[in-house]
Amino acid sequence: MAIIIPANSAADTAYSVDNSCRFNDGDTAHLKRTFGSEGDRTEWTFSCWIKRGILGTQQQIFGSGNNATHLYFESNDTLKLGLETSSGDKVIQTNRVFRDCSAWYHIVANYDSNEATTGNRMRIYVNGVEETSFSTETQPGSGESTATISDNVEHNIGYRTVTSAGLPFDGYMAEVVFIDGDQLTPTSFGEFDEDSPTIWKPIDVSGLTFGTNGFYLDFEDSSNLGNDANGGTDWTAVNLAAADQATDTPTNNFCTMNPLDNYIAAATFSEGNCNLVHPSSSNNAFCTSTFWLSSGKWYAEAKVSTSAGSDNNLIGISSVTSPSADNAGSLGQTTSNYSYLGDGGGYRYNNSTTAYGSAYGVNAVIGVYLDLDNNKLYFAEDGTIQASGTGITITAAALQPSGLYTMSGGDWSSSTGTQWSWNFGGCPSFAISSGNADANGYGNFEYSPNDGGGSSFDSAAKDFLAICTKNLGSDGG
Repeated sequence: MAIIIPANSAADTAYSVDNSCRFNDGDTAHLKRTFGSEGDRTEWTFSCWIKRGILGTQQQIFGSGNNATHLYFESNDTLKLGLETSSGDKVIQTNRVFRDCSAWYHIVANYDSNEATTGNRMRIYVNGVEETSFSTETQPGSGESTATISDNVEHNIGYRTVTSAGLPFDGYMAEVVFIDGDQLTPTSFGEFDEDSPTIWKPIDVSGLTFGTNGFYLDFEDSSNLGNDANGGTDWTAVNLAAADQATDTPTNNFCTMNPLDNYIAAATFSEGNCNLVHPSSSNNAFCTSTFWLSSGKWYAEAKVSTSAGSDNNLIGISSVTSPSADNAGSLGQTTSNYSYLGDGGGYRYNNSTTAYGSAYGVNAVIGVYLDLDNNKLYFAEDGTIQASGTGITITAAALQPSGLYTMSGGDWSSSTGTQWSWNFGGCPSFAISSGNADANGYGNFEYSPNDGGGSSFDSAAKDFLAICTKNLGSDGG
């Protein structure tokens, strides 16, 4: 099976996907279009790249008209293609579940009722490999048309308008393609990397024959996220804004916060897993990010959108996941993690607070500079490095339980929980006014990852990088 771990984006690839679109289920964000005429309803292909956000709920990817005509994730995280035909509903539903929120999946669903082999009429592929193990499989009869796919009815991406629940998609989509009149295999949209043959990556699809109702959404126009790059009628964007254009893509996968590491299932994740609300009932909670690092110099920033009680906000790094037996408690309570405390501005380590920088509260943007080459940790408040650039000496990653560190955040309050709005550079969850990139030109940040906002460091720690797969390829990680 093709790799779907965080590094499933090859660091160097001939074809680069520049943008994706972030869908937030709380906004019921989606795209819609009514086709002007009927296309080929007996033969078509849908392809897209997806990075999931929220798990455990029904989430629509693509569909049209009737309830039974859609491709979506079920509430148990399996993938289901359900189509209404003249003889009733036809369904294939995988046994395999898809619960990796750190990786990009390439999904191809196709239909050809004229196929001689019954089992080949409805097919699903993930990362270049066909799914063949189904909990439900009801294939169409020979020559049966789908009731609404490619018909002149409303089609939807990321939402199902014919049900009150809507089943909104949550996460990122890239390279969304529909081919009208042909049942294509994944090799029309991707290929295995010749240097890393288990990694599936995108290829240029602009030369495909799209057919009457075919379309190609590349999300490269932030002012028109529904633009059809194939030249057809644009899709209408609903509850999507320019800020939902992302550079987190299958050819450069960015770090986000990890909903699978959610201490006592307390925090609420949104905005592509970059916005976290920590409730007051879990005052010792913190969450970790999706990429774990062993070397290099790394930068991330987060805004305090809602402050914890008495400004007991905590942001920093951890070498263990939050529910671990040796790490029950707030960030900085053990020798496995470090944090910068809003109340008083000290740093916390091994359940002790040491004077460090300025206190901070709501609206502060905290920069985290992690130098694993020199074992130093720096924090900035609104672009100013604290402690005059004197770094906090940290235990080398190799000496920690996991041998790695990850970005982390939470609070230390029982009255009001913190809302951390994270920015790893791929799609900020708060408004950016400056637009700084890292030393390699990746990311979009409020403050500079390159020089600490003009401040001096106490070592040669300069040119920090965004946590993304292209940088992992260049700087270890």
